[in-house]
Amino acid sequence: MKKCFIIGGAGFIGRHIINELLNSDREISVIGRNENPVNPIPENVKYYSGNYGNPKFISKLLNNADEVINLAYSSIPKTSYDDPLKDVLENLIESVNFLDTLCDLNIKKIITFSSGGTIYGNTEILPIPETAATNPISPYGITKLTIEKYGFMFNHLKKLPIIVLRPGNAYGEGQKPFSGQGFIATAMASVLEKKEIIVFGQEGTIRDYIHVKDLARATRLAIEKGKDGECYNIGSGQGLSNIDIVKLIKKAAEKDSYEVRIKHLEPREFDVKANILNCEKIFTDTGFKPEINIEDGINLTWRAMLEKYKNSKI
Repeated sequence: MKKCFIIGGAGFIGRHIINELLNSDREISVIGRNENPVNPIPENVKYYSGNYGNPKFISKLLNNADEVINLAYSSIPKTSYDDPLKDVLENLIESVNFLDTLCDLNIKKIITFSSGGTIYGNTEILPIPETAATNPISPYGITKLTIEKYGFMFNHLKKLPIIVLRPGNAYGEGQKPFSGQGFIATAMASVLEKKEIIVFGQEGTIRDYIHVKDLARATRLAIEKGKDGECYNIGSGQGLSNIDIVKLIKKAAEKDSYEVRIKHLEPREFDVKANILNCEKIFTDTGFKPEINIEDGINLTWRAMLEKYKNSKI
């Protein structure tokens, strides 16, 4: 049985990856910063609290690990723009320490999460292949890209078996609203709390939305079939504006007699205008294709959030 460690596995994406990997022949462990994670960890999953950037802690814990998935990151595009130096100090230094430490361990496969939504910046090439120029316009995207570069350097110099995943905009059941990230969750919670949905610009930004269960499956396939030293976009290949998403939410919400209201604000400089990912590479190498289309995904997410709202757990 393979021993798989997920750094930051108690979060939204991590919980779905755990569920996906528990169905395979793996012993799952999670590493998080908090002694008691906010979200519950399954009983058959071990949990360790500590700093993943601490070489002594990581070397001891991962000495017999077969696989590592790193989801840890402490900021989002908005907060990185507010304090670029903090984004570097809290994320880049620890990530480089972590990768350097892994070079001395006998780990078979390492997955690190980058950002397909920010590292390319504004581009005329849509959908965007992995070979496109990378010109991020937010500190978040710059730091994510820099971490990628360090990972590939360690792969080249020390044969670190790393694979970089560049997901689009993940959404789905269990995503926390009003966190500054996750338009779908925040828009749905706004409807449930009788607030206006904030859209920056008339149509908002265009994004490639991927349901979190599809992202979890893509992660498993990347571990099992992905090639070391490669990066993979993970998305739907379909671009939808904020207004397109609101229309789908409205369709679901009106069935439950909820009103959808929109408030338009000025566009933000750090938002990439359009992001649609070309995902042919991960399909070629692993066979991954998304299975949950956006309308079904919106309905699944709405039902889950509505149930939480009724139970006063948002």
